[in-house]
Formats: sequence, structure tokens, C-alpha cells
Amino acid sequence: MDKARRRSWPGGRGALRWGLALLLVTGAAALAAADPSGGATGGIQNVPAQTPGQPTLQELGAALGQTRVSLNFVWVLFSGFLVMFMQAGFALAETGFTRARSAAHTMTMNLMVYGIGILGFWVCGYALQMGGSGGPAGAALAAPASMSRLVGPVIHGQVWGLFGGRGFFLTGGAYDVSAFAMFLFQMVFMDTALTIPTGAMAERWKLSAFTIYGFVASMLIYPVYACWAWGGGWLSQLGRNVGLGHGYVDFAGSGVVHLTGGTMALVGAAVLGPRIGKFVKGKAQAIPGHDLSMAFLGCFILAFGWFGFNAGSTLAGTDLRISVVATNTMLASAAGALAAYGFTWLKYGRPDPSMSANGLLAGLVAVTAPCAYINAPAAVLVGAVGGVLVVAGALFVENTLGIDDPVGAVAVHGFNGIWGLLALGLFADGSYGQGLNNGPATGVTGLLYGDPGQLAAQLVGIGANLLWVAPTSYALFKLIDLAVGMRVAPEHELQGLDFHEVSAPAYPSDGAGLGSPVMVFQAPPAAAGARTARPASTVPQEARS
Repeated sequence: MDKARRRSWPGGRGALRWGLALLLVTGAAALAAADPSGGATGGIQNVPAQTPGQPTLQELGAALGQTRVSLNFVWVLFSGFLVMFMQAGFALAETGFTRARSAAHTMTMNLMVYGIGILGFWVCGYALQMGGSGGPAGAALAAPASMSRLVGPVIHGQVWGLFGGRGFFLTGGAYDVSAFAMFLFQMVFMDTALTIPTGAMAERWKLSAFTIYGFVASMLIYPVYACWAWGGGWLSQLGRNVGLGHGYVDFAGSGVVHLTGGTMALVGAAVLGPRIGKFVKGKAQAIPGHDLSMAFLGCFILAFGWFGFNAGSTLAGTDLRISVVATNTMLASAAGALAAYGFTWLKYGRPDPSMSANGLLAGLVAVTAPCAYINAPAAVLVGAVGGVLVVAGALFVENTLGIDDPVGAVAVHGFNGIWGLLALGLFADGSYGQGLNNGPATGVTGLLYGDPGQLAAQLVGIGANLLWVAPTSYALFKLIDLAVGMRVAPEHELQGLDFHEVSAPAYPSDGAGLGSPVMVFQAPPAAAGARTARPASTVPQEARS
């Protein structure tokens, strides 16, 4: 039998050889028809032309221009998606830095500020911000020319824009691909600003009050200042109108987003008052968060999304400056984290993990305004100063102002938002931003490179932010307090907002949620003479702190 097998094997080998040969021939033929390298895919035949494969020079130019615009659209939309993901980072960071008994409440605010902010911005916020900035498509994405009604006084023949007047509900002239792309990108920036107070006001803010705040801030407070800076408003035109550099410049939002959010957070936390037990005989007490791992994950997500935040603000994927912006962003975050880590180590004998994480964010906030206009050493310096400033700022807010900010939002976003704007006025080196805001043909230049006017414009922008955002926020919070009340009842705060403000706690094992649906299973009737089981206690366990 074995001999028979051996005798038949040579024939099998021949069949195998023939099969392999056939496979190679077939594969070679298929390879000849395929394009595995991509070198033959796409060409002149893909250029839209009246005569396929023979485009005219005008048709080639049109195709090239539309390709450039398309790349910019993809870049801006993708960057917007990254910034949207930062909402998850804020939710995790704020929840981790606060106590478990209000975790679902904090998460709910971070979820709902997204939905509330989108709809408020859609109704009128976007129109007020960008409804006067429209113009012809250029090297970067812009609102369409149909959104070009800027409302404001005319002084010496120039409109000092206060707010836009086109684009309400994304209708009319805003029913345009450019307007929709810009809406998505600007909306996620607005939502970042609105999220900042949810951390500073955590563990004692009524959801009804929060909901009203979300609509008003997205429809009025944020968009008006954003128009002044990014919508063609009066701050951006200080260079053309009064000769202050290139006007107020805020590349990706140290002021528009972070200072606005930090100011609303400071005012809101002051109106709301501190958490019960935060201050004993006037002295601040530490109230640790319940999950630093969660908070750290949130900070890493924020750092990742910040590449979309800053680099996306070129509004053009064809702008090669994105490499400088992204790298400066990374350098500043590292310097901020290391500075806070080292500063707390020297101050307390051991590094503070939460301050180190906030130092990472502080460096990012600080570099957000100047990231496109400074070199790498300046980015490291900006981030390092931010890392020290966030520690000093948090201690100042808590110990000097007596304001309870559970996550350090005011120090991270408010203090470092101001520092970032000043840093641009100091360190901008003139290598980028030529003609920005109808300003000089030279690049944006700070004080240390010869233009004190730019620093002056930045100071005006900071003052305008504080003078607009602080009073309007204070009025809003006081009116909400009169209408529905800002703060939860003390007994609800002590047990935890998860057991009163929402219908289900984040950690159900910590105690039954009062007012939440609870399934109760009734035991079958006991047999005659059998011992009756003792009923379970209806008193919930004390909520975990």
C-alpha cells in the first residue's frame, strides 16, 4: 500500500506544479489590470471637462480650485469632529475630580450642554456671531457672501460691528455648504465654553437653572463676544480703524472660548456659593474627587482633541502652518504639565496629580491664542508659565476670593485665557498672519518683536470680554435664582444630587435613588406555620462621598 502511494506521488507533484503555474499566470494577468501602487488611479480623465480627457485651462483651474476648497472642507469638518470629542474629555475630567454621589448629575450636565448648546446656537447664536462675516471663498473656509449683514454704529465710514444679522435657523442665505461647515466648527467651540462652568458649579447646581443658562449663553452671551473677535466685529478691526497692530487676535480661542467660559464659571460659582463643608471658619478644606483615573483619562482626551481645536483653526487643510500650530500645542501642554508637577513637588514635598493634569490643560489653554504666531521656545515658555499660573490661580480663587471651584476651571481657563492673549501680544514673531483682519501686510508681531500696538489690542480684547461676559452672566444667574432658584436644597446636596436631581445614580450600589424607579419583587406567601421573612429596610444606604 505504501509503495502504491509512493508510486502515485510523482503524478500528484506534477498536478501541484501545474496548479501553481496557472495561479501565477492568472495572478500576473490580474496584476496587469490592477493598480496596487495607486500610481495609475486618477488623472486627467477625472477632471470635469466638456470633452472628457481634454480639459481646457479654465476647466483645469476650476477643478484645482474646487479641490483646494474640498480639502479645506474636509480638514475643518474633521477638526470639528475632534473638538466635539473633547466633550467626553470634559465629562470624564469634571466627574472624576468631583464626588461620586453627584457623578450622574455632573455627567448629565456635560451631556445636555451639548444638545442645548447646539439648538440655541442654531436658533440665533450662529447668526449673531457669524452673520456679518460672509465673503467670497478664499484660501480658507469662510461664511458665504450671503451672510454679510454686520450690525453696529458707523464711525468715520467704518462699521464697528456688534453682531451679525444673517443665518438664523440656518435658513435663507445660510442654507449653503460653507455656512453649514462653519456652523459645525464654530458650534463645538461655543459648546466648549459653555461646558467650563459645569465643573466650577458642580455638586450644587439645579438642573433647571443649568438648562436655562445653557440656552441663554449659547444664544446671546458667547455669540456676541465671538462676533467681536471672529465675526468681523469691532475688536478684530482695531488695527484698521485705530492702528493697533492687526486688531485683537485670538487664533483658536484663549479669549473667545476659555476666558469667556472661565468668567462665566467664576461669576456662577460666586453666585451659587461654596459646597457645604468646603470652608470651615473661613478656611478652605480639601474635598478630593472620587476617581483620578477617570479625570486623567478625560485630560488625555482633551489633549488629543486640542489638535483639532488649534490646528483646525487655520480653517484650511492646505495651510502648511498647521505643522507649527500642532507642534506648538504639544510642546505647551508638556511644559504646562511638567511645570505644575514640579511646582507642587517643591511647594508640598510631593507632586500633586490633579494639579499636574490641570497643568497640562493650562498649557493648552494658554497656547491656544498664540500657537500660530510664535516659535517653539516661546510655546514652551507659554506652557510653563501656564502650569505655574494654574496652581497659583486655583489657590487664589479658593483662599483669597473664597470661591469654591471643584475642578479648578477658573484657574485653567480664565487665568490662562488671559495669559495666552497677553503672550500673543508679547511673543508673536511676525512670521504668520500677513494682512489678517484687514491689518498690515506684515505678519502678526508682538511687543518683543517691535509692535506695542498688538499688545494694546490684546489688552482691549481682555477688557471687553470681562466687561461683557461678567455683567451679563451675573444678571443671568441672579434672574435664574429669582425665577427657579440656582441651588439645590442642603439635604439634597449632602446626600448627593444623583439621588434627587436625576432619576438614576451613577453608582446604584451606593444607595437607592430617591425618586428613581426601583423594581421590588414580592416573596410568595409563606406556608402555614413557616417563619415569615423580615422585610428589607426601605431606608437607602448613605451615598458614597
